[in-house]
Amino acid sequence: MDQFLAQIFAVIHQIPRGKVTTYGEIAKFAGYPGYARHVGKALGNLPKDSKLPWFRVINSQGKISLKGDDLKRQRDKLIEEGVEVTPEGKLNLRKYKWRPM
Repeated sequence: MDQFLAQIFAVIHQIPRGKVTTYGEIAKFAGYPGYARHVGKALGNLPKDSKLPWFRVINSQGKISLKGDDLKRQRDKLIEEGVEVTPEGKLNLRKYKWRPM
């Protein structure tokens, strides 16, 4: 695995249950500011059985970027963790955003 993927996956593993952060924040915390799209692309290539909490990563508008069944899958996982998400995939970023120490 290359350094970029190792760094972003390490950051994503730290997001606690019931919290979310954005693609851009993941890139920034991993040392790659401006690489938000690359974070999204990397998560899109994860195997279906990945243990990485990919579903805790959303866009900067506080919305799930996925569509259709994938949106529903991500929304359901977040709701299981106590995150309130609208049917359209919007959530309160101020309330649920993870801020690492």
